[in-house]
Amino acid sequence: MNVPDKFFDTNVLLYLLSSDDSKANKSEELIQQGGHISIQVLNEFASVSTRKLKMAYADIQEILTPIRAICVIHPLTEAIHDLGFSLSERYRLSIYDAMIVASALTAECKTLFSEDMQDGLVILQTLRICNPFHKGQ
Repeated sequence: MNVPDKFFDTNVLLYLLSSDDSKANKSEELIQQGGHISIQVLNEFASVSTRKLKMAYADIQEILTPIRAICVIHPLTEAIHDLGFSLSERYRLSIYDAMIVASALTAECKTLFSEDMQDGLVILQTLRICNPFHKGQ
């Protein structure tokens, strides 16, 4: 299976549930093309969906099932933790964002789609953070 070398942050998946049609449609378009996510992204999605959005577990699973079929899912490892920790310090990222960046780097992705991280930031001269909701993206 040829999977695009892009990684999705949790917020891109959460926009699938948005009442903002533009962002919801853009998220769906990107995710349907395939890409990579980590277990952390799945966990964060489930956490926000249950805690903030008050969704039922069955409904969350119904949304995650096709995402899991389309995207390659990467585990969290001690090596990812170590890399993420160093990236957090070097690039002044939150620990959680740095773990997603570390997962994307480990997956050899070239683009990390995220609304929350600095658009255009290049990590280790390899991974570019891209806000897919900026005009022109």
